[in-house]
Amino acid sequence: MGYSPPFGSGNPLMQNESPAREEYAPINWVTTILFTVTPLAALVFVPWYGITHGYSWAAVILFVLLQWAGGLAITAGYHRLWSHRTYNAHWTARLFFMLFGAMSLQNSILIWSSQHRTHHRFVDDVDKDPYSARRGFWFSHMGWILRDYPSGVNDFSNARDLERDPMVMFQHRYYLPLTLFMNIAFPLLLGWAVGDVWGVFLLAGLLRLVLNHHCTWFINSLAHMWGSQPYTDENTARDNGVLAFFTFGEGYHNFHHIFQNDYRNGVRWWQWDPTKWLINALSAMGLADNLKTVPDLWIQRAQIAMQFKRMEAALEKRRARGTDEQIERFKARVGEEYAAFRRALEEWSKLRDQWVTDRKQRLLQRWEETTLRSRMREIEHSLRVQRRRLQVMTKAYA
Repeated sequence: MGYSPPFGSGNPLMQNESPAREEYAPINWVTTILFTVTPLAALVFVPWYGITHGYSWAAVILFVLLQWAGGLAITAGYHRLWSHRTYNAHWTARLFFMLFGAMSLQNSILIWSSQHRTHHRFVDDVDKDPYSARRGFWFSHMGWILRDYPSGVNDFSNARDLERDPMVMFQHRYYLPLTLFMNIAFPLLLGWAVGDVWGVFLLAGLLRLVLNHHCTWFINSLAHMWGSQPYTDENTARDNGVLAFFTFGEGYHNFHHIFQNDYRNGVRWWQWDPTKWLINALSAMGLADNLKTVPDLWIQRAQIAMQFKRMEAALEKRRARGTDEQIERFKARVGEEYAAFRRALEEWSKLRDQWVTDRKQRLLQRWEETTLRSRMREIEHSLRVQRRRLQVMTKAYA
């Protein structure tokens, strides 16, 4: 997940400045004023108006609807559609994401997506990641937006595909009038239509904007600091169900950083991921296609690899208080499990290669009906069982 300053970013003249001087980066006065004034105004005027005038149900309902519209425009549109190309969307869906993405005031699709791709490429690099969590909570949450750091300089060489997208470039060229209309004129028009101009503007305009900003920023900050790492510990990204609830499913960030080309973040059916459900709904209506997913075996492989890492850590703890005989038995069991893991991966890979060969030769009409597919499913199931067995072993020997 990412966030870009709403009206430009970075000073191109600073590209050659040394990383050691980043702390002296000049203040971006536009973003600093904007992100100081809007939360202060929300803190003062939203409760004042509620106490003195009260809010209509229409204002409350529009606040919820626009909060979801803006949030999903960022997660399903800016993030999973344009930044990662995890699916294709009909022009009507893209138009919705483009307009309500402008309402979210997180910069144009082009800038947002380009910086987010840079974040994934250089995640945790304090000099190249635009919002590196290794520079602290404040920097990754919003500090990086308030100054013109070299790491935030726009470089669209990673977004040539977006530069060829007419809708993306239209929004980029006319971003200022679009965002002014969607954040000021549109809420006022809605308020006029329901007979509560200022109530709608304060709730569905001002408060909605502030909450939307901080929910997005929490992915850059807290989702790299608070949560679990079931798939990889090669970067700081974490899975966090609490954050997922407030960020339309983006809180499953550890999964996302290892499988960024999957349209899902909450990969399990029970995980809260409204963005995934929206994309599925669009697909069912014929408004989205080519939904990309990673094979279940890849997910199992990543989880089991992490479990073996934790087993090694458990072994080190056990070494400090256990006997040599206990340690050797534990090591032997870990060795057996790892050998079984490698055998399963090798067999799955061979079956996959055989399926590809057979398909090329047109010997199989339907993959789902072949014995190869059945055996591959058996292997994937055995890996799930092994993963649960390793969890028990880790707890027993921790």
